[in-house]
Amino acid sequence: MEHRIPRFTLDGVREAEVSVHPFATEDELGLTLTRFRRGGGPAPEGTPDDVVLLIHGLTSSSDMFIMPEHTNLVGFLHENGFGDVWALDFRMSNRFPYNVETRRHTLDDIAHFDYPAALRELRRHVGARRIHVVAHCLGSVSFSMSLFAGAVDGIASLVANSVALTPRVHRWSRVKLSFGPVLMEYGTGLSYLDPRFKDAPPLTRRWLLARAVSLLHPECREPACHMQSFMWGSGKPAMYRHGNLRPETHLHERLADLNGACDLHYYRHVHKMVAAGQAVRFDPGDHRHDDLPEDYLAAAADVTTPILFMTGDHNDVFTDSNIVCHERLSEAAPGRHELRVVPGYGHIDTLIGKDAHLDVFPHILDFIKRH
Repeated sequence: MEHRIPRFTLDGVREAEVSVHPFATEDELGLTLTRFRRGGGPAPEGTPDDVVLLIHGLTSSSDMFIMPEHTNLVGFLHENGFGDVWALDFRMSNRFPYNVETRRHTLDDIAHFDYPAALRELRRHVGARRIHVVAHCLGSVSFSMSLFAGAVDGIASLVANSVALTPRVHRWSRVKLSFGPVLMEYGTGLSYLDPRFKDAPPLTRRWLLARAVSLLHPECREPACHMQSFMWGSGKPAMYRHGNLRPETHLHERLADLNGACDLHYYRHVHKMVAAGQAVRFDPGDHRHDDLPEDYLAAAADVTTPILFMTGDHNDVFTDSNIVCHERLSEAAPGRHELRVVPGYGHIDTLIGKDAHLDVFPHILDFIKRH
């Protein structure tokens, strides 16, 4: 009998005290911070009071950091002396309904509204303690935008996984970004994609799309895995290396739990950034975001937060984005930032892989401890 893991389970943090802290953004969305506290154990010298904030990517949630099937990032940080770890569920989280609503949010909305509100709520509880951020995927892009726009400050260090301010993708992904949103919204009437489309009623548009995608992905038997490759990147699979996941993680329901539905409109902003070669505002005419720069790299030399740009060497979602970003920012601020390319890993398995606690997390820990 296959081992099934409950959705939104806290089994991966049983030894932690868990509390949920709701807050609202200026554009009237309800979001949450979850605090995982654990006392005892040796604390790294000079960092006993430091706080770590974890930020997921598009389609995922805070659940990616507390997976019970392997040593997760929250548990790893706890074991290594960082006993106060927080995880943010912002508007991209699959714990909220926003990704399946026709809200047409952009990464500017997230950079402008979500992170300043989250940091205000976080600092209400932790005061002036140092805050380190580990961010993934479009959570990394949008948090970097917020940081480089000056919307948030006082961040002791940032680990940006897979991509940051210079999104780059494979050629086939560029084609999907160019035409996918229009074809899906006007051709099928769908404003979002979901790994669970295979469970839709037979012969419906969602079911037919999932079947068609699976025909092009013979690498495994999990339709949710196929849909995620269709939604993100260019590969078989695109988001991770199969061998880096535990069998329990690769079960169809588990994959869809971890990486859920995706609002198509975000692709339009990513496409604009890919075309520009860097993070830019989606609509300079949107006066709600007049406080944000049109060019997020314009003041790169003034951002003093050190950043670890991390990526797998088989990243089939954002390819060499972080290598390029490290090069760009090193020109603006020589010696401030670092790069770590992890052999044998892809886009998200650096954080959800079964051996990430051996191959990846020590690099994150070392960087945080040094700052």
